[in-house]
Amino acid sequence: MLLTMPTGVVEGTQLTVMPFRDDAVVGTLSVPALVQLVPSPRTEEDPRKLKTASGLVRRHAELRATVQRTLKSSQKGKNVRPYAEYIAAGLKGELGAAWSTPPITLWHAGPLAAISDELVPGSGLRTLTIAPGTMVVAIDGETQTAAWHDLYDDPEPYGLTYPELARVRLPFELYVDLAPADARQIFYDRNVRGVVVAKNLAMSMDQRDFGTRLAHRVADSVKVDIDGQPVPFGRLVNASKRQTSAADREVVTLSALRALVVTAIYGRSGLTRSAESVHEDELPAGTRPEEVEGFVVPLLARLISERFPDFASRSALTAPAVLAGVGIAAHHTTPWSEAASRIGPEDLDRLLGGIRWEREAAYWDGVAAKTGASGRLNFSGGVKDSGGRVADATSTRPRRPGGGSADSEKPRHTPPPQVPVGRKGADAPRGRPGRGPAPGAAGPGPPTECSARRAHPRLAPENGNEGCRSRWGPAVRPLADCAVRDVPHAHTGPGSDPSRARGTAAGGLSSVPRFYQAPSPQREPPVV
Repeated sequence: MLLTMPTGVVEGTQLTVMPFRDDAVVGTLSVPALVQLVPSPRTEEDPRKLKTASGLVRRHAELRATVQRTLKSSQKGKNVRPYAEYIAAGLKGELGAAWSTPPITLWHAGPLAAISDELVPGSGLRTLTIAPGTMVVAIDGETQTAAWHDLYDDPEPYGLTYPELARVRLPFELYVDLAPADARQIFYDRNVRGVVVAKNLAMSMDQRDFGTRLAHRVADSVKVDIDGQPVPFGRLVNASKRQTSAADREVVTLSALRALVVTAIYGRSGLTRSAESVHEDELPAGTRPEEVEGFVVPLLARLISERFPDFASRSALTAPAVLAGVGIAAHHTTPWSEAASRIGPEDLDRLLGGIRWEREAAYWDGVAAKTGASGRLNFSGGVKDSGGRVADATSTRPRRPGGGSADSEKPRHTPPPQVPVGRKGADAPRGRPGRGPAPGAAGPGPPTECSARRAHPRLAPENGNEGCRSRWGPAVRPLADCAVRDVPHAHTGPGSDPSRARGTAAGGLSSVPRFYQAPSPQREPPVV
């Protein structure tokens, strides 16, 4: 007796899809279907596992290698576990609705086993069948594919179960019967033609980032006057660009405002965190998120409100690096800053009040900006590059007369005197090598050029080498009152003030930044 064999029935994995061109479809599939159709990239890169794998898996590994990068010992491979943890957190509801994964792009190497007519006339929906043994390769979204393999291989460490994973639907697009060269071109187009989002801009979009959330709250807590109407400052913050243009209504970017917040929280170490996520469990030691928010938000809101005219005029204060430097100065008012360098709000107001915010080379060239060949001042330097220089130029530490911090009982450390290079014996003048005689010793006379001729936000050069003018008043003051940090020797000639020589602290401010112009003892700085 002869048995009749069944006809018209094709075995394989069936997927409901919708074509969007004659060789490509879109649809969804389950996690078990994905891990069955696309082998684990980790397995295909393990030589020991490949030795014992089936011929089908080895051939698939060879085909994958023609269109994909390797996972092993690469940043792509290191991202698999964090990606799996992210997916698990989303599936468990820990991220609410604010999470997603992109569609996985698959390549079906060969013709389809079968495809049906429209399931519903006019809908475009069809059922296709992928025969067993068919080569299906992820040409985009392979890191996600590897993460799903990790989750499905052992869901328990991620807090999931197999039934929970089986209910998940994954979006995909499938390209059918393409040549390997065409599949490689799709890989190139997907990975190269897209513009990578700058880290700072990406951070400003991350609503789970503590720094971004605080930046939004600072902006929303300030009301400013625009044409006689109170307007939330948040309307003047651009969240979609790296820098504002003259045609924009906004005056500052959210990424720049975030740099101000992050450096206010961490101080100078916040410069490296400006392009990194800030998590609540990584805040300064001994602080709680509510404490940090309760201090930083009103502090920066007041700073912005009092200096809104400088923001409205798009002065240097709106540059990210400048805001980062201001944030470092503001950090010293926080209760978690170092006690030796802590200052009060009035000290911060005094420091910022003496700064020239105009976008002029005399104040900012070489500090937060560079002058181009055309003579135009460019503030495009990053927070990491220029933020530290801005902090050095704007921050000082108030000290008691005779040295010592206002909050510390420790005496100021004075380094031992050194003998200049090439000079020995008791008759040699004391001082730092190459710096000339120490304060009090006979100096070679006043310098021939005021050190203020170099750019600094506090000091404007004027009248050649006859003197220098500061923010504190319009009068030209003698060279003896200029900052002398960059002068080859500490001038101690007639009419000079020995307390301004490098390394002395007879009173007033210590740790003076380059070209910082301290107020004259005879005059109080005017209200600015």
